Amino acid sequence: MNILDTLISGGDVLLPDSLVKADLGLKDGKVAGVYSPGTAPTAAETIDATGKTILPGIVDIHFHVRAPAYPERGTVLSETRAAAAGGVTTLFEMPISKPCCSTPEELTRRRDHFSENAVIDFALYAAPGDLTEASRDKMMDIGAIAWKIFTTPSPAGRADEFEGLAFPDEADQLRALQLLADTGMPIVVHAESASLLAYFEDAAKALDPADAATHGISRPAICETVAVAKLLAMNMTAQAKLHIAHVTSAETVRVLRAFAGTSDFTAETCPQYLFTTEEDVAKAGIYAKVNPPIRHQADQDALWQAIEDGVINYVTTDHAPFAKAEKQAAEGNFPAAPPGVPGIEFILPAMLDAVAQGRLSLKRAHELICSNGARRYGLYPFKGALLPGSAADVTIVDLNGETVLSSATLHTHAREVARLFEGRHLRGNVAQTILQGKTVFKDGAVIGAQGAGEFVTPAAGK
Repeated sequence: MNILDTLISGGDVLLPDSLVKADLGLKDGKVAGVYSPGTAPTAAETIDATGKTILPGIVDIHFHVRAPAYPERGTVLSETRAAAAGGVTTLFEMPISKPCCSTPEELTRRRDHFSENAVIDFALYAAPGDLTEASRDKMMDIGAIAWKIFTTPSPAGRADEFEGLAFPDEADQLRALQLLADTGMPIVVHAESASLLAYFEDAAKALDPADAATHGISRPAICETVAVAKLLAMNMTAQAKLHIAHVTSAETVRVLRAFAGTSDFTAETCPQYLFTTEEDVAKAGIYAKVNPPIRHQADQDALWQAIEDGVINYVTTDHAPFAKAEKQAAEGNFPAAPPGVPGIEFILPAMLDAVAQGRLSLKRAHELICSNGARRYGLYPFKGALLPGSAADVTIVDLNGETVLSSATLHTHAREVARLFEGRHLRGNVAQTILQGKTVFKDGAVIGAQGAGEFVTPAAGK
C-alpha cells in the first residue's frame, strides 16, 4: 500500500541547520518526513532529484500586482504564474490597489479575487485606513497578514490608490505605529521624507529629464535616511513590530546600526539594489526606474556588508509590473515614468548566483528570501521549512545550472519592460516548484491551476 503521495529522492535537502543528502516525503499537502536515502516508505510518485538541491518554497514578503485593477500591467494569474516559475510558493501582496486596500470591504474583495485566480499561496497586507480600532480589528478578523504605510504623500492623480496608506504627517505616522503596535503584526513602511522629497524634486526640475541621474538627484538617499531615523525614534515610544522596506543606501544602513536594540525593528533590501547600480539604470532607461532609486556602487557595497553583519536580514522582490505602453509613454522623461520593475523571476536565481560567487552561503541566501520572512510574520515552520508537518511547498534547484534572463522566457505579463535584468547569465536555476505537494512549475513550464493558491493568514503558523 502506498504510504506517501510523493517522494523526492536523490537530492540534497536544505534543513534549518544544514544541507543533507536525504529523501523528502510528502503527503496530504504537508511534509511527512525527511529520510536517510533508501529508508523512506513507498510512494505513489517519485521525483528523481539526483544532482539537485531541495529548498523550502520561497516566501516573498513584498510583492505588487494591484489586481483586480490595471489588468494591462499583469493579473493575479499572470504574476502568480511568474512567481511559480521563480520558485516562489507564497507571496505577500501589498495594499496599493484601486481603491486602496485600507478597508475591510476592499480587503475582502481582494481576498476573493486572489482566491479565484492565484496559482500559488498568497497573503494580503492591509493599510490602516482611518486609524480606528474598529477598522483595524475587522481587517485582522478577515486575515490580513500585516500592515503597510507610506511616509510620502499620494502620487498625483492616484489619491484613491493611497487613501489610508499614505501618511506624510509625522503625527499620523506615530498614531499608526501606536494603533498597530497592539496587534503584534509587522508594520512595513515605505520610508522617504515628504518635505525633503518636495524640496529635491523642485530643485531637479532644472535638470535633464532624460538623464537617469536626475531621478537619483530628485530622491537622494537623505530622503530615505531621515524618514527611517524618525520612524525608529518614534518606535522607541510606540514599540511596534516595525519593518523598513527596500533600504537602498549606505547612509540608511548607518542609521539602522545606530538604532540597534532600541525597539523591535527589521529591514529589507531588494535585488535591484544588490545587483545593479545607477549605471545599469542609465543603460536600461526609464524601464529601470524604481522608488526609492537604485544608487551607487558604494551603496550596494554597504548593503552587502549590512547583510553580512546581520543589520539587514531580508531580501524581497518589490515586484511591480507596468504595461509597456505606460513605460514607453515616458521615454526620455524619468520624472514622469511609472516606478517599478518586475523581479519575481530574478530573485532566487540571483541569490543562487551570489552563492556560486562565494558571496554568502546557501543557508543564508535562503534565510534572506524565505525563512526569515516566514519567522517574522509568524508562519514558520509551516512556511519556510521542510520539517514534518510543514507545508509541502518545495523548490528544486540546480545549483550548477544557468538562468538567462530574457523577455522571451519570462512568464510575467511585464516581460517586455523587464530590461534592468535583461540578458543576465546567472549560475543556478529553478527546475521544479511544488505547492501543497503538487507540481506547479517544471522544466520551464507553469502547470499550476488557476485558483490553486490558498489565502494565508497569521493563523496558518499557529
